[in-house]
Amino acid sequence: MDKTSIGEKLFNEFPAITTQQWEAKIQEDLKGADYEKKLIWKTYEGINVKPYYRAENLRQLDYQQAMPGEYPYVRGYNNSSNVWRIREEILVKDVAKANAEALNAISRGATAISFKVKELAFKEEMAKLLKGINLEEIAVHFFSSHSYSILADLLIEYVKKSGFDAKNIRGTFNFDSIAYYLLHGEFYNSKGDNFNEAATLIKLMKQHLPAFRVLNVNGTHFFNAGATAVQELAYVLASANEYLVQMTDRGVDIDDVCSEIQLTFAVGSNYFMEIAKLRAARMLWTRMTEQYLPKSTDSLKVAIHVTSGLWNKTVYDPYVNVLRLTTECMSAAIGGANAITILPFNNTYKDTDEFSARIARNIQIILKEESYLDKVIDPAAGSYYIESLTDEIAQLAWDQFKRIEEAGGMLTVLENGSVKQDIEKTAALRNMDIAMRKTPILGTNIFPNLNETMLGEFQPKAINDEDACLKIYRGSEAFEELRLATEKYIQKGSARPKVFLATYGNLAMRKARATFAINFFGCAGYEIIDEYVSKDVDATVDEIIKTKANIVVICSSDDEYAQYASDIAAAVKQNDKTIQVFIAGFPKEIVDTLKASGVDDFIHVRVNVIEALTKLQKQLGIIN
Repeated sequence: MDKTSIGEKLFNEFPAITTQQWEAKIQEDLKGADYEKKLIWKTYEGINVKPYYRAENLRQLDYQQAMPGEYPYVRGYNNSSNVWRIREEILVKDVAKANAEALNAISRGATAISFKVKELAFKEEMAKLLKGINLEEIAVHFFSSHSYSILADLLIEYVKKSGFDAKNIRGTFNFDSIAYYLLHGEFYNSKGDNFNEAATLIKLMKQHLPAFRVLNVNGTHFFNAGATAVQELAYVLASANEYLVQMTDRGVDIDDVCSEIQLTFAVGSNYFMEIAKLRAARMLWTRMTEQYLPKSTDSLKVAIHVTSGLWNKTVYDPYVNVLRLTTECMSAAIGGANAITILPFNNTYKDTDEFSARIARNIQIILKEESYLDKVIDPAAGSYYIESLTDEIAQLAWDQFKRIEEAGGMLTVLENGSVKQDIEKTAALRNMDIAMRKTPILGTNIFPNLNETMLGEFQPKAINDEDACLKIYRGSEAFEELRLATEKYIQKGSARPKVFLATYGNLAMRKARATFAINFFGCAGYEIIDEYVSKDVDATVDEIIKTKANIVVICSSDDEYAQYASDIAAAVKQNDKTIQVFIAGFPKEIVDTLKASGVDDFIHVRVNVIEALTKLQKQLGIIN
């Protein structure tokens, strides 16, 4: 028997299973349970994620036949590798020190440096900042500058004097007047002046540093205000299109404008969604720019820079941020980013130090040098799920982009408040899910490190202008404020609140509910006393009084709460009415009876944890 016949025989022994057969089997296994509720994941983007995907899901995707480097560029622009630049941010307070940090980062693997520099007015400062950096190999980026026009002149002069080939100088300015409006609620100078300056910069840099990009369209602000992947992508496209319109109206050639734009997206922990977002971004950029009939096919391609998002990072249990950053970097690399910035894990509460900068840099280096993600072109290609997700994100984002354009374009929806309303609506949903712990934030709203303190480490950072269009924040902030309030309360000389877990009865239920209670009250930084098993009411109350507990949580099964819990609650209140008594669970048939006996409240999965803990903090005198 030859190999072909063996293969055919094996193939025939495993006949194809149809989708209808799979669905029938699933329905059988569900035993009447709701398919939608059990197996369909409904995302904030409005996508209903199925429990499985099959080859048939890809048949309607017309771009599937394109290879890497081919139109419409879903699979990236490179057909030989997946290389990206490792970009590191450096805060410039002292130019000589910033230069030393940059050289150190380059020697340790960084291939691009991003200088956060507000003021740089003299050619000597530019020379000090860039001293020893080979600008033909290392891309340089500048952001937060008060004047990119001055920076442009200084950079052009430095390149000429240093003898570099101007055609090989790569990098970006973070010129984005739309982002400025998002952060400050107004344009600096005026709207017209801003776009005039952008046009002047484009013409200047095209003449002197043709590979250097002037305009950076920031999606990070949308992401860090709580936007969905679809919202971020749609608003980035609309912002970029506004620049195309404004620049071409000012006589700048469409090919020149396209070559001067970089898109910056933030990525979070939604691993596959972030991969798909970046792939969809390339497709939609191509679809949008081809409407302008550019002469160069390069105009259908755009540089994509990805940075780790702020929204999902935490102050407490900060080393978990390292894990988040790793998955985010993977999403960016697999999604085909041209450059990636991984922010230090501790930048939520302090300035970057050498250790956190090294960890951030090494995340990228490991994914390159040890995981070889730069060697595989479009690793996501052919994935039934990711390809389907890419298409759905693209369709939804394109639909929203068209609605923005029909409403008058990005400037119109920005100034009339539509952007703010749209994103705040999503943010409110996300905030509620965090408060209800439907969205887990490890170390903050679930499984907190009970003995961790961060008050001494915390350096408050002003993020928002009071007139800002968008509120930039982190999803964990409400929980962190509760816990920091507890730490401040203790620092002023008060005792750390104590939670006594009175467990009894059914072993499985009391342990499960005790674990729930530990997680619940641990979010506020309280001390948990959880080693006591109650057998006698009087002995239990004596132990509660002896430990000076402020809160008692009774943990057992619903069936066992009726008498014993009422007796404990009544006895506790008789000894000290200020002690707050909680029941873990919600035995609805006897709730009124338990309340009458002295139970103050109930904790369970349907409780808004932020609201419950805020109320308790006020009762304990921790906050006003």
